[in-house]
Amino acid sequence: MEANIALPAALIGDPARAAILSALCDGRAQPAGALAYAARVTPQSASNHLAKLLEGGLLAVESEGRHRYYRLASPHVAAAMEALAHLAPPIRSLDAPFTLKARRLRFSRFCYDYLAGRLGVAVAAELEARGYLVAADQKQYAVTTAGHRWCRELGIDVAALKPTAAGVARRCLDWTERRHHLAGPLGTALMARFIDLGWLRRDGASRAIGITPIGISELRRLLQIDAVELLDPSSALSLRGRADKPFDSNDVSAVDETRTAQLS
Repeated sequence: MEANIALPAALIGDPARAAILSALCDGRAQPAGALAYAARVTPQSASNHLAKLLEGGLLAVESEGRHRYYRLASPHVAAAMEALAHLAPPIRSLDAPFTLKARRLRFSRFCYDYLAGRLGVAVAAELEARGYLVAADQKQYAVTTAGHRWCRELGIDVAALKPTAAGVARRCLDWTERRHHLAGPLGTALMARFIDLGWLRRDGASRAIGITPIGISELRRLLQIDAVELLDPSSALSLRGRADKPFDSNDVSAVDETRTAQLS
């Protein structure tokens, strides 16, 4: 029996609903008011859209007191949104992201709860190059013995992770870089560990992720990744040209230039 793709396609095809789904792609739950703000619609209109997305199985809702918080129903929804970005008409800002928001998103961002963008792609590529991950069928990654050891030294027990139908690690095609970043339970665990260690940080309502000075240092030490080189040329030049001043993490902050209001 063939899947009826028309239903989710029709739901995602509405601009307001697409904006709501995109706003939830970082894996966090949000109240209806914040999603109305993100979609630029009235609260009443947002309520109607949310009801349709719930009925269509694309969203889940959680009650906390008198508040209701919405999140993507599963990582498959985030993967679908990421995949659809490949079919969208070319946007010049993806190739030459001039705005602060676009530069930050391209450098490092959430894809559901995985590390995406230039930094996420660089991490996945280096893990594969070092033989910690091996590309397998069905877009899966096999974690090698060396990979298990590297993850354990970082504080991640791969054997304790619960595999999904797609395994414990899989490849996800990055919508800005057109290369793969690491997804699946291992991708989730790695992102959480980077944040716990203080290497990466989230701030505000953006999907963008900031990297800290210790994160730059540790990624260079462990994986030979120069995070500054992954920044857009103007930002990298401004960092390298400040030998007389200590590194300021605000230079690669995750703070979005357009903060959302505190809505409930």
